[in-house]
Amino acid sequence: MKVIRFQYFFFIALLFSFTGLKGQEDELERLLNEEVENINPVYKPVVGFGVGVLNYFGDIKNNYYSPSIGTLGYKVNISTFIDNNHYYKADFFFVGGKLTGNERSYADTMRNFNFQTTIYNFGFDINYDFDHFYKKKTKRLHPFISIGFSTTLFNSKADSFGTYINPDTHEEISGQRYHYWNDGTIRNLPQLSGNASTSVMMQRDFSYETNLRDTDWGLGKYPQYAFVIPLDIGLDFQLSERLMLRVGNSFCYAFSDLLDHVSHKNTSGIIGNKMNDFYNFTYITFHLDLFSSPKMLKVERLFREVEFDPTFFDDEDIDGVFDGWDECPGTPLGAVVDSFGCPVDSDNDGIPDYADQEIYSRHGAYVNDEGVEITESDLIALLDKSMAVGRNEIDMYINQGAAGRRTGKVPIPDKFKHVDADKDAYISFEEMLKEIDKFFDFQSALTADDIYELNNFFFSQ
Repeated sequence: MKVIRFQYFFFIALLFSFTGLKGQEDELERLLNEEVENINPVYKPVVGFGVGVLNYFGDIKNNYYSPSIGTLGYKVNISTFIDNNHYYKADFFFVGGKLTGNERSYADTMRNFNFQTTIYNFGFDINYDFDHFYKKKTKRLHPFISIGFSTTLFNSKADSFGTYINPDTHEEISGQRYHYWNDGTIRNLPQLSGNASTSVMMQRDFSYETNLRDTDWGLGKYPQYAFVIPLDIGLDFQLSERLMLRVGNSFCYAFSDLLDHVSHKNTSGIIGNKMNDFYNFTYITFHLDLFSSPKMLKVERLFREVEFDPTFFDDEDIDGVFDGWDECPGTPLGAVVDSFGCPVDSDNDGIPDYADQEIYSRHGAYVNDEGVEITESDLIALLDKSMAVGRNEIDMYINQGAAGRRTGKVPIPDKFKHVDADKDAYISFEEMLKEIDKFFDFQSALTADDIYELNNFFFSQ
């Protein structure tokens, strides 16, 4: 019993130890990572797609209308901001679907007419979202309005012929024209006094087989396209940072009266009025912002709330390298320096670039104090033989003016050699920081004592 109790308490202690380690890891993650607002995000085009309902309005009067009842349409669009304040968007869109008109009249049998056309609408519009009047950061609901210009392609057809069953032979007769009677029926014979007893009633098959442009009503071979002005209004719902839902209604005014083949210019058939045709598209679309910059950025910090000596991190010569490891203090202001704080010498002639009047001298050439190439005789003339020759002049002559490259003064221990990423026999401050960062991310093979030893070795170089 005592053994069981000991194992029980050991299990509880082990569980709490793992919980504590997990909590410490989460706390460390919270301290070293922080989300900040992206103050200068980059916006990319947004892709949208959705479906809706199309309804036609024109010379052919449908017996009913509802924005939720009609023919199916679909929409695809790409939008992007066109102003710095992000109040206006340019929207390039495509709308496809079918428009249908069906008119039945008992008083005037000539007004019994139907048509259907497939439409392809390409265009663009300018979208305004009213963000002038409220802070959009606090709103997920955005009203909008837009106006644009587009081109609609159409090809109108009618359902003029059908099938009926011969009552005597029970034979199916197809390809028979519809004849509309005043009693509301559709029959295989025209409405004449002698046909009342011999005609057979028919039902429409809604197969639009007759090309209306080939029906000669005096319009000729008119072009089957129209310029359209779309006017949209609706609401945008921001579901998430990258997903928006739009509910809208598009009123499309066409600069044509021929979508239904009925016009005031007809010389036969149905004579229409002088108004142009138009149609309505009520839709729901989803808009995906896949490529813009995120609104919040995750910042990974190396240290949080760490005290340090400000004098150690001073930069007296303002060359970007702290004085604690600046090997060339007092560099002139504006001079380009390397990671050790020493002025860059691009041609290795011993004259730093900021004082070199001939930056790219030939390799091994003799140069003067201004970095300009000279001959060997000029170099000998510069040396005063009556005076003692300085060691630096002997080195310059022997090495033909080539500047010696600094190497590490202290050999790097084997366990720290992987820290020297550029293999220059010197562990720089940036290389040390990267290894410390790996240690806090649990990606380094070094222990805590090794990190302290690495820090001491860095300053002993």
